Amino acid sequence: MQWIADQVPEKRLAPPAGTIERYRLQEWLTFIGTEIHKQFSPLFNPALPEEAKPLFQQKILDRLAYVDRHLAARDYVLGDFTVADGYLYTVARWIAPLKLDISGLANLDAFMALMSSRPAVQQALKAESLPG
Repeated sequence: MQWIADQVPEKRLAPPAGTIERYRLQEWLTFIGTEIHKQFSPLFNPALPEEAKPLFQQKILDRLAYVDRHLAARDYVLGDFTVADGYLYTVARWIAPLKLDISGLANLDAFMALMSSRPAVQQALKAESLPG
């Protein structure tokens, strides 16, 4: 994602390389990838025993609660829109098909609504034939 962002620096999808802000982006991309994205994988496996599902669901909800607290002070993960927001939005969309209850995560809900309202996001969802 950082490579993609670096191909169009004028869009400011990532802070400049070598800045502390860039390292914050890397921190968030790693967190989303290892602590959120990774936790969803077992739930998409039809062989996962039913009794194991609540364990993975709770791990996801705990991590999303952390994100929710972080988003209390900002609209986007780093304050301004970056590739981390696109990644978080993508994996957080998996909440709905898994029917996870995030009703108590108002900041995450606001983030999802904000992301869904972005014209480029609407275009991507339409191109992929996904619900908006």
